[in-house]
Amino acid sequence: MDALIDVRSLCFRYDDGTVALDGVDFQLYPGETVAIFGANGSGKTTFVLHLNGLLMGGGAITICGNAVNKQNLSRVREKVGVVFQDSEMQLFMPTVLEDVAFGPLNLGLSREEASERALEALKQVGMSGCAARAPYHLSAGEKKRVAVAGILAMRPEILVLDEPTTFLDPPGQRSLIELFESLPQAKILVTHDVECARALAHRAVFFEKGRIRGEGSVEDIVARFNWDRTVIRRPTSSRH
Repeated sequence: MDALIDVRSLCFRYDDGTVALDGVDFQLYPGETVAIFGANGSGKTTFVLHLNGLLMGGGAITICGNAVNKQNLSRVREKVGVVFQDSEMQLFMPTVLEDVAFGPLNLGLSREEASERALEALKQVGMSGCAARAPYHLSAGEKKRVAVAGILAMRPEILVLDEPTTFLDPPGQRSLIELFESLPQAKILVTHDVECARALAHRAVFFEKGRIRGEGSVEDIVARFNWDRTVIRRPTSSRH
């Protein structure tokens, strides 16, 4: 089985000289979810920003058979959908429907086709009744679902989920995990939330100082790196 994502010897150094990635090899296969653990500053975010060309370092990355380079950026970004930690970064249009249709419009679809895709994606995430609402009137959990819908409307083959349960209360977290379980795309889950990883991921990798220091099942990585005990729990946001 060919990998959807194939990363070989990925390196990246920031302008201030900080080495963020130091020879990363990684593969993601169809149908699987891989959790990425690691402390803040370990290279996780820098790594995922390479997967759709927001950053470009040394080494080689192939996404669904396409090399990640300047010539292939539009094709690569159709394949990889990134759901950022802060949903408000992705919501900026006057209505939910316009927000979700924004990506398909940028793909060159007609307004009618983009709206159809947006409505389909909103139905998929259980937000059909909110199409006419303003995004800033939504709860944190609803904003997250709309952000996911905006990515699904692009019909990617891969989802990158950056700390998706942040800012959500326990019922909201469980509901979102159930949504992600229902989606067929292969997924990369960047998280400090061990329970979320246990529920979703088939395997896990552990980043430390720009390298992958361990790979295995979620339980194996949690035990080897004492991750369930060393994670600093974030305070619950006042947002609902």
